[in-house]
Amino acid sequence: MIDQIRSGEKRGETIGPGYLIVLQIAFLVPLVMALLSQTLKNKANRLTNIIVGAVYVVLVIVVLLQYLEYQSVLAISSIFGIVISTLIVWYAYKWHEN
Repeated sequence: MIDQIRSGEKRGETIGPGYLIVLQIAFLVPLVMALLSQTLKNKANRLTNIIVGAVYVVLVIVVLLQYLEYQSVLAISSIFGIVISTLIVWYAYKWHEN
């Protein structure tokens, strides 16, 4: 996959700056969520975790299905990401304010 990115093509499609930006955003979402969990008030934190976590799970599933045949390491890390993001959504949903 790295060689394909270096060559500027992947599966016959041109890899442009937009593709690389999407990959970077997908990488940064969990880091930003960790920061927001520490800085937002409880209600906003809960809502943000539910919404962003659910969207992130869907995006990871789409990426996993698209590249499953090419990278087994990507598949394993994607499944791990799906499990963790789903747990974040579940715990945020079940969270009761004290």
